Amino acid sequence: MSVRLYIGNLPEDLSRQDLEAVFAEAGSSVSTKIITDRKTNKCRGFGFVTVKSDEQADEIIEKYNGYLLKENTLKIERAQPRAKDKGDEAPTSGAEAPSPTGSNNNRRKSTSNTKARRTTGGSQTDPESVQPDPRWAQELEKLKQLLATQTTNS
Repeated sequence: MSVRLYIGNLPEDLSRQDLEAVFAEAGSSVSTKIITDRKTNKCRGFGFVTVKSDEQADEIIEKYNGYLLKENTLKIERAQPRAKDKGDEAPTSGAEAPSPTGSNNNRRKSTSNTKARRTTGGSQTDPESVQPDPRWAQELEKLKQLLATQTTNS
C-alpha cells in the first residue's frame, strides 16, 4: 500500500526535478508532485510525495521535516485523503492537517473567487450554537479566558 506525504512551504520557483533531487536519497520508489497555479504555472507552496510503505514514510518525515530548500523550511506529514466534493488537493481539516504555527504558506486558499454570503430574511443562527473548528477550539478557549481576565481587570 502506498503512503502519500504532504510537503508544505515549498518555494514558488521550485520545479519537479528540484523536488525529486531532494528525495533521490530516499530511493527510486518515491514519486513527487508539485501543485502549481493554473494561471502562473508557479508552485502554490505545497506538493506531495508518494512512497511504498509506512516505514519509508516515517523515515522521510523524520529526515526531511525541517529540511532547508531554497531558504524555505519544509513541512512534511502524512496527507489527508482528498475531499470528494472538491478537486483541490490541499489537506482538509483533521488531526493530520498542518499545524497553525510557523510560516505555513502551504494551506493557502484562494479567496478571490469567493463571495461573502449573507443570511436573508429573519432567520439568523444563534452564536452559541456555532461550534469552533476543533483544531482551534483549545486556543480559542485560552483567548476567551485571557480576554475575560483583561476585561475584569480594566
